[in-house]
Amino acid sequence: MDETGSAQHRSQITGNAGLNFAAWQLSRRGWHVMPTIRNARGSDLIVTNADETRFFGVQSKALSKRYAVPLGANLADLRSDWWIITLHANSDAPVCFVLRLDDVRDLASQDKNGGKWWLEPKAYDQDEFREAWHRLEGV
Repeated sequence: MDETGSAQHRSQITGNAGLNFAAWQLSRRGWHVMPTIRNARGSDLIVTNADETRFFGVQSKALSKRYAVPLGANLADLRSDWWIITLHANSDAPVCFVLRLDDVRDLASQDKNGGKWWLEPKAYDQDEFREAWHRLEGV
């Protein structure tokens, strides 16, 4: 396997680890969680309560280190109600940041000359978002 394939494989493993960790965290808090088709547009997880009266989508972003999260060229294209950013997704002690879509849009920064949007580590790595699973209680 060449370096590109190896890096792509590591990236996929990181993404899968973060997605499954986020699903586990939600499940252990009483939510029913269903992964969607990978690489499809939209939410990575569909979440509902036990009596199926509340539904929401989650965008999962998993990182091996404290990197910026890519958001694409247009913030209006972001869809999921909730975002879970998992740092150190491949480690024994991942850390999750729980943000609303409005948080992501409000905290995003753009490349120079109107380029792509990013969520910088200093924007998401805040105490109010760190392991803030309680934010989902009122959903």
